[in-house]
Amino acid sequence: MARISANHDKDGDLVALGAVVRARRLGHMLSQEALADAAGIDRSHMGKIERGERNVTFLNILRIATALRCKPSDLLFEAGL
Repeated sequence: MARISANHDKDGDLVALGAVVRARRLGHMLSQEALADAAGIDRSHMGKIERGERNVTFLNILRIATALRCKPSDLLFEAGL
């Protein structure tokens, strides 16, 4: 089975999720580095998540939501997923 990557995101779901993460991060007045540190994710990886370049794992969604003080479902709902 072929590995699924952001290149296969024809519907733009990863871009939508990344935009929500970025908007919430900015709403909390956090730098990308501060959010990455709080979530335990490498800063460059966080940038790729926000740009929709990475197929973010469920565990990273949980970490990001915790760092942003929201539910993972809130992020997904706002992204229209």
